[in-house]
Amino acid sequence: MEKKLSDKDKIKELLIRGVEEVIDKANLEKKLKSKKKLRVKLGIDPTSPNIHLGRSIALLKLKDFQELGHKIIFIIGDFTGLIGDASDKDSERPMLSKETIKQNLKTYIKQVSKIIDINNAEIYHNSKWLKKLDYLEIGRQANIFSLNEFISRDNINRRLEKGKTVSLREVLYPLMQGYDSVAIKADIEIGGTDQRFNILTGRDMQKFYNQEPQDIIINPLIEGLDGRKMSSSWGNTINLLDSFDDMFGKIMSLKDELIIKYFTLLTRVDTKTIKEYEKNLNSGTNPRDIKLKLANEIVSMYHSKNIANSSQLNWENTFSKKMAPKNMPEIKVKKDAILIDVLIENNFIKSKTSARRLLEEKALKDFSNNNKITDIKTKVTQPFILKIGKKIFVKITIFKQNFE
Repeated sequence: MEKKLSDKDKIKELLIRGVEEVIDKANLEKKLKSKKKLRVKLGIDPTSPNIHLGRSIALLKLKDFQELGHKIIFIIGDFTGLIGDASDKDSERPMLSKETIKQNLKTYIKQVSKIIDINNAEIYHNSKWLKKLDYLEIGRQANIFSLNEFISRDNINRRLEKGKTVSLREVLYPLMQGYDSVAIKADIEIGGTDQRFNILTGRDMQKFYNQEPQDIIINPLIEGLDGRKMSSSWGNTINLLDSFDDMFGKIMSLKDELIIKYFTLLTRVDTKTIKEYEKNLNSGTNPRDIKLKLANEIVSMYHSKNIANSSQLNWENTFSKKMAPKNMPEIKVKKDAILIDVLIENNFIKSKTSARRLLEEKALKDFSNNNKITDIKTKVTQPFILKIGKKIFVKITIFKQNFE
């Protein structure tokens, strides 16, 4: 049985696990030991309809604070999302429309509720206070900072050196994020390493408004499925709302070197167990065996343990025992229909060009008979299971009235 951590040990882990930097650490430790109820802030802009596991690093940290009795504040950046954050971008982020933002944020509360207890949290849209600011107030805020502070940031400096545009709109973004901290009187703000400048702006902004400056916990970023930083822009994400089989399969496709990092940052499996997994990997254990534990753990977090066990069995049957999954999409077709046309019509393949590439790579397979499909004019003459690439299975059936 896993040993329950004392509050003292929880505080110690709070300041170490998934933490890149703490500002001001001594001050924050003092507050945590004083048992003062702190207001802990995290904001996410709805620039995508999906919250991915990279965001869960900070959300899990919010949960840690919540379990210690502190008040967590989750801010949906419906106003800052319109403006666009330049923090992690090498080119200008376009302004989004109000309609796009409204559509994107529809399920945000549902998504974060998979991690935090939203009934014991404060949740705000930052348009509540930001859209009320006038030019005079924004001018007073801007007077706190110099342009040099903004353009000295690595990504902004690189863009300027390459002659790329840096809009005045982007300069204003840190002011808005900083003012969020003033509006909700944050004691602590959590964010990734790419947010460091913006979060520090909050400290200066709070001083200007005669508030005690917030302490800061900076969390590391995590790589996505292709080894680059997990980002909705790159489509390399594992999303909180992914289906259980999708989530399980994506995790099993991870690079082996990310297993321990994912356990540490994206789960709350105890550190002793994680060290044991790391030791096993270093001593020659098949990485797949440890990755199965990781996938099971993460699917359990966002679905349930029973569902995770079912997904694991499904994955093992499909990829280890070479069996087709139990649950797969089905397409009903007329006999002698052209297979490629059917797949394009049902959005399994984008175009004839994509189809030719798959055929050349021998990535289409009649899984029922273990035959590769290589002809773009192949017809459906009988029911079968089609395998597309390594992960996608489709049951192809024929309308009964077409059987002779």
